[in-house]
Amino acid sequence: MTRGIGWRRAPAALAVVALLVAACGTGASPSPATQAPPDGTTGPGESMAPSDDFSGEEVTFVGSWGGSEQDSFLAMVKPWEDRTGAKVKYTGSRGLGAYLTTAVASGTLPDLAGLPGPGEMAQFSEAGALKPLESVLDMEDYRANTVGALVDLGSVNGQVTGVWMKLSVKGFIWYNTANYSGDRPANWDGVMAVDPSPADSLFCVALESGADSGWPGTDWVEDILIRQAGPDVYDSWVAGQTKWTDPAIKQAFETFGDVLDVSFGGTAYVNSTNFGAGGNELFTDPPGCLFHHQASFMSDFFKSQGGAQDGDFDFFVMPEINSQYAGALTGGGDLVGLFSDKPAAQDLLRYLVSAEAQQIWADRGGFVSANTQVTTYPTAVEQKSADAIHDATVFRFDGGDLMPGTMKAAFFSAMVQFAENQGNLDQILADLDAVQAEAYAAQ
Repeated sequence: MTRGIGWRRAPAALAVVALLVAACGTGASPSPATQAPPDGTTGPGESMAPSDDFSGEEVTFVGSWGGSEQDSFLAMVKPWEDRTGAKVKYTGSRGLGAYLTTAVASGTLPDLAGLPGPGEMAQFSEAGALKPLESVLDMEDYRANTVGALVDLGSVNGQVTGVWMKLSVKGFIWYNTANYSGDRPANWDGVMAVDPSPADSLFCVALESGADSGWPGTDWVEDILIRQAGPDVYDSWVAGQTKWTDPAIKQAFETFGDVLDVSFGGTAYVNSTNFGAGGNELFTDPPGCLFHHQASFMSDFFKSQGGAQDGDFDFFVMPEINSQYAGALTGGGDLVGLFSDKPAAQDLLRYLVSAEAQQIWADRGGFVSANTQVTTYPTAVEQKSADAIHDATVFRFDGGDLMPGTMKAAFFSAMVQFAENQGNLDQILADLDAVQAEAYAAQ
């Protein structure tokens, strides 16, 4: 378990969103990248310090990014490859958590990898697989350019073990600007009362994500819970103190069930459609749905999979459910960990946390940077995504990502089960209680 802030206490450290800004996402088998994208260009911020010559060396990196996100990651590392002579061998895994758990158990590890969340990061660290980064990074520089609460979330036993690259702001309700005026309803009841015309249904929901299928549904429950029952209940639930069968948790599931009842395509569509294609029906003629709930990164998928262009889509932040908790927001992020002592891998990690590297991905879209020196975004939607954090009065990190790995996996699976049969909710929650008792006792 993470010491200091502690992963179980982490949401409390994120309560005031000013801390986040004032200092300023799968079971397809892993498939290696086969083609590099166009070169990235460096942006504003400090330029990367000269790297050693690693000509001919290969650094392996496993992450959850595929499609356009993979292209953007490869564009980001291309200047480092050109500068050092090394090559990054990227492998994308839709089931990153299961992949890394198996890799840690077997000892066959990549040099670098995206981490499923702070909970798994702590487990991998305590298993001796992850390398502490205090002697790898210029910690003074990293701390100065990364929000303090995130530095703490990436620490185990007081040592930085995971670094942040890409943040995602959650609770966005996306729409096609040709089909909706963009007015934000005053509250959640107002959202549910919107006439979906000209669309077939009010929402599109897509839960398929390989071994991690169900995670988009967990985002729904988290966004509902913090707006419905408030941050204290949210924190207690994430910490394993509030049971899943608690009326507040059950109500959040039931509210998501109301969304499923007005979603395009029914259960078969919801559970078989990949999250990256989840918003495609916004842009069909006629449209399948009027709204799609997803994080800030979704704009990239609208363009790469939905055929949309900048200006075709926008969002409003999910409004309040209980007026007492207006202004609440959730978010997540992509942690990167080091599993190797290879100097080239250490050098790549130093580059990845730099403003130079992260500006490349920001310029390509679908990216909110964890580096506070990155302040320029290519479109109004991207800038609005970053600005949404400024406007929040309460911010909490993705709850599932802060839970023990077995609890998170059970949460994912429960969302698929719930979408399949809402009438089985009591049994689903009772089963989650059983997992909770075991998972948290092991911490």
